This record gives sequence, C-alpha cells and structure tokens, in this order.
Amino acid sequence: MSSRSFYIAAVLLSLSALNALAQVTYSRDVAPILYQHCTGCHHPKDIAPMSLMDYKSARPWAQAIRQAVVLKKMPPWFADRSIGHFANDPSLGDAERQLIIAWVDQGAKEGKVKDLPLAPTYAEGWHIGKPDAIFDIGEDHVLKGTLADDYVYFTVPTHFTEGHWVQAVELQPGNRKVVHHAHVSVVEPDAPKSAAQSAAAADKKRFNDYLLRTSDGLRHMRPDSPVVNDACSYSGPDIDRLRIAGEGALGSYLPGMPPDTYPGDTAKWIPAGAQLRFQIHYHSEASGAKDSGVSDRTRVGLIFAPVVPKHPLRRMDVDNDFFSIPAGAAGETVTQCATFSADSLLLSLTPHMHYRGKDARFEIQRPGQTTTETLLLVPQYDFNWQLKYVFQAPVFVQKGTRVIMTFHYDNSANNKFNPDAARTIRWGEPSEEEMMSGWIDYIEAPANTALSLLGR
Repeated sequence: MSSRSFYIAAVLLSLSALNALAQVTYSRDVAPILYQHCTGCHHPKDIAPMSLMDYKSARPWAQAIRQAVVLKKMPPWFADRSIGHFANDPSLGDAERQLIIAWVDQGAKEGKVKDLPLAPTYAEGWHIGKPDAIFDIGEDHVLKGTLADDYVYFTVPTHFTEGHWVQAVELQPGNRKVVHHAHVSVVEPDAPKSAAQSAAAADKKRFNDYLLRTSDGLRHMRPDSPVVNDACSYSGPDIDRLRIAGEGALGSYLPGMPPDTYPGDTAKWIPAGAQLRFQIHYHSEASGAKDSGVSDRTRVGLIFAPVVPKHPLRRMDVDNDFFSIPAGAAGETVTQCATFSADSLLLSLTPHMHYRGKDARFEIQRPGQTTTETLLLVPQYDFNWQLKYVFQAPVFVQKGTRVIMTFHYDNSANNKFNPDAARTIRWGEPSEEEMMSGWIDYIEAPANTALSLLGR
C-alpha cells in the first residue's frame, strides 16, 4: 500500500470511529459498562446514592457520571496499576471511558430498548445470596446524640451445637448513614488456652495499660506512652507488643469494601458454642445525624462451606499503635513489620488509616534476601473508600518472609480532610485521631501447592 493510500485509509477509519461515537446510546453502549463496573453498588437500596440500573435512573446523573469518569474517581480504585495485578480492579478501560464521555457529549440518548443486554440481578438485601445463618447485634442501638464518634461492642451467642466452616461473611449496617465501619470476630468458648493464646492475652493487657478512656467512652493512646514510628527497626521495651501480628476478624464492613467471600477450597472456622463479637464505629456527625437520636441494628449473614476445606483461611492484622504524627507534618513515616511462621499464600491486602492517611506500601523481604518486593502501593489513600486488594494470583511466601508496611500521614494544613493541623496525633478510636493497620488474608500452604490452589 502506498503512503497516500495508507493516509486515505486512516482518514476513513477515523471518520468511521467518529460516526460510531456520534451514535452512542445508553441501551447499546453504556448499559453494558455500567452493569459490569458500577451497578454492584449503584442499584436500589444499596450503598450508592443513586441507581444506574436503567436509563430513567441514570439520565439525570449523566454530567456527574462524565466528570467522575474523566477524573477517574469512579469506579473507586487506588492501587498503582504498574505494581501487581488484582482480581477485583473495577477500573474502566480507555475505550469504555471514551464511550461514556461520547454518550454524555451527544446528549445522553437512550437508544433502542431491544439493544439492552440482560441486566444483572442482586439478591434483596444480600450480596452473598441467601445466608445460611443471620445474627444481629441483639438490640436497636440508639446513638448518643452528644457524640460524633462512638465505638460500641456487642457480643451475641451463635447457639451452634456443632462447628461450621464459613465461606462468605456479609456485615450489613442497619443504618448506613451512621455506621462508618464494623468488624465481627469469633469468640471461642471457654477452653484451656494454648501458650500462644496466653501470650496474646498478655500482650493485649499490656497494650491496654497504655490507653486511657475518655468521658465519651472511646479509647486513646496516653500522651506519655512510648513513641515508636519505625516499629520495623525498634528493639526497645515491649518489643513483642509493638511487633505483634494478631489473628484478625471473621469479616469486615468498610466504605467501598465488598463482603468477605473466600475463594476456592478455603473457609474460616466457627466452633460449637462460639459467640460473635461486633465492633461498630458509629460516626454520626459526618452524616448530619448528630443529636438526632437515630438507631441501628447491624447484622451479619454467613454462608457455610459445603465441604470441609483443604485450606483454612486466616487473616493477620498487623498494627503499629505507638506512632506520633507531629503537628503540621506533611509526610510522617510510620512502619510495621511481621514475619510469616510457615510457608503461606497471600490472597489479599487491606490498608487502614483515618483522615490523615496519605499513602500505603506493602513489601515483602524473602529469607536470605536484602532486597524487597513491593506487592501493593496505594499512592493516594482515601479514608472514604477503604478497599481490599485481592491478588489475581496468590503470592507465595516462604517461612521467614517478612512483610513490611510503610504508611505516610499528612497532618499539615494542606490536607483538606485534616480536622486539626495544630495537634500532634497519636493512636485513637475516633476518626479525628489515627490508626495504622494492615489486614492480610492468607493460607498456610507448602510451596508445591502454590500453583494448584484455587485452580491456578
């Protein structure tokens, strides 16, 4: 083909593409994108403020949708895409973004109803499907109107006469306007404690000795407690407490986080006679519900595994609770590390901070190695969207592998979310204070299972 012929062909192809964009419609072009990437949250009676399930619902929001797509604010995703591959990345491709932009720019036309694809269906009230068991907090909890933040614990019996393996857990706020986040954990029935359990209990007591509980009932780090920002290199008093990585919750609810569903041949164990302990963070001021006397009755749904799993799933919670972020500091570094005691497969990572959280990095350092490998980088952390990052393929780590968490905090006036740049900030339960936590879903598995597990 001559250069002139090639040029003419290119022009004709460009004109064809422009013509195609001029005919973009909701039914044929936009609905498939929304169904795949957006309606998991944007359907009736779910977390999103509006439904995008049909043209009538979506059309009034066309300009807002365009802006969110152009700025890449929606669907929410904060991991650096040059590092790792994640199974739950909902991001739009460039072609999908261009279609949505063209749809709005061309008047957001509906198109022909016959062009609509089959719409997804969502179980009424439950993303995981109909639960095998449902437990609520046992009361209609009325919020204290004088508090913006409140952490409340509820413990309820399961009345299980036999143990159950659980493959999906969904925490469902009774009142989404006031429940900021929640966890549910298993409290095992009274039994002789192992050495590890006794040590963990002692560590917890030692940690509580550093806390004070204010008149609002919330826990805060005492001003005179040790300051350890770089816990990975710390070797002073209470080193065991400062480096402990405890067993995490059965399931969690946070803004933007889907229910906990455990892949393949994995599940979590709830023994006979166990109790469930709910930890709920109520944040009424942000929703305008302060002083309104509103109530909540959060519940959890469980789906049991059909068979005993080959690989019990665990969650490691890695925290640094002894940091201090100076007033005005724009990039304070806080670290924490943990070491795997067995060959393991890492399934997901979740960083957790509050309003001053700036970015988060998870690295691993394998035994005998001096270099590190970054598994996850969240360059712009957003307190309003605390996501779990699920690996597309599990990451195998040998026994003795070290996980290194490095978080940065912006306590300066330039942080528009900062409640008070003039304060030095320590660990505390209120959103206006801070936390440094990383949650790791994993299974203990030898190297020869790394490729076969979960069908990979």
